[in-house]
Amino acid sequence: MTQEQIITDRDGRVGLITLNRPERLNAWTDTMSSELMAQISEWNEDDSVGAILVTGAGRAFCAGADLNVFAERVETNKSGQGESLRRGGANFTHFIRNSKPTVAAINGYAVGVGLTMILPFDIRIASTAANLSIRFIKMGLMPELGSTRLLANLIGLGPATDMCLTGRMVPSDEALRLGLVSAVTEPDELMDVAMAKAQEIANNPTQAVMMIKELLSRNPMDADLEAVMEREGIRDQIARRLPDHAEAVSAFLAKRDPNFNQS
Repeated sequence: MTQEQIITDRDGRVGLITLNRPERLNAWTDTMSSELMAQISEWNEDDSVGAILVTGAGRAFCAGADLNVFAERVETNKSGQGESLRRGGANFTHFIRNSKPTVAAINGYAVGVGLTMILPFDIRIASTAANLSIRFIKMGLMPELGSTRLLANLIGLGPATDMCLTGRMVPSDEALRLGLVSAVTEPDELMDVAMAKAQEIANNPTQAVMMIKELLSRNPMDADLEAVMEREGIRDQIARRLPDHAEAVSAFLAKRDPNFNQS
């Protein structure tokens, strides 16, 4: 597949995707979305990939949707031929939550969809140059991709309400304090720190990682503790029978590092 708006690379068991419209601050388009999902889909089927790292080219991660598309839509709606009402973004959010682990290296502006697209990611790491905003209210629009729940789950209802109703920019130090990102680094260290995190995850047993992701997706919202523990128990029984568990025990007894994902 020819890629026009992303760049891809590999580093060991980590797939790297760079959003690549720096002249437009990596503004989000349907093409970018399609290319990103197609590449992640390919790596999800590749046993040699254990995690996926996404960043942006230039001084932005993603500064939101391309406003040229918005302008075209406004004119279409004015003419009475507007788009049909639909549930926007559901496929993308579910896709990311069911994907192999994803890490976002937020190198600059992450605004609008540039923020909501990474709320379903597993890890977010920001540069000190990053600014994050769920800016939809400034465009007279609604937050999407499930962000009114995902953001509140991450940082709490009060801070999420403040961000959604003001549309203000949140600097990286505040994002760290809120729990919106898990680490903040100097700009020249961002990719090394994010890649190290992605490698650490990728080199863990991928089958067990995916089961943990499933548990973390379902269990925090389930008030039934017995159901939570039953899901954990079933998946633990599965994990005990996988080769990676045997390898972990063997490595411990031999006092060596385990070598996972070999079968």
